[in-house]
Amino acid sequence: MQVQVVSPERILWSGDAELVTARTVEGGDITFLTGHAPFVGALETGKVTVRPEGDDDVFFAVHGGFVEVSADNVSLLTDVAEHADAIDVERAQAARASAKEAMAHDVADSEAVAALRRAELRLEVAGVVPE
Repeated sequence: MQVQVVSPERILWSGDAELVTARTVEGGDITFLTGHAPFVGALETGKVTVRPEGDDDVFFAVHGGFVEVSADNVSLLTDVAEHADAIDVERAQAARASAKEAMAHDVADSEAVAALRRAELRLEVAGVVPE
């Protein structure tokens, strides 16, 4: 099946893939294979896995957007997405520390909670083990 991972700035990945796994708002983690029924859903902040045909999995940190499946096409139209190799690990670690510090002062700080979630996702996708 043909897969595209697109951010507002550019196409991050395009090619033939065996499967795509993404986290949706309505259905949690969903894996799309060739011949999947048509589907449109909102993407939750989460890890996206693309398995290119005959190659190793490719990972993305995705922060919102939509997934559309039709025929043998899967399009992920993201608000923000980062390829695992493009994630700045030091920046993500600093963002995590900053969010934790903000939450120490106000556990209900929704911006800090969201920032922590984004930073931890980036670190997970980059393959960094949490401290």
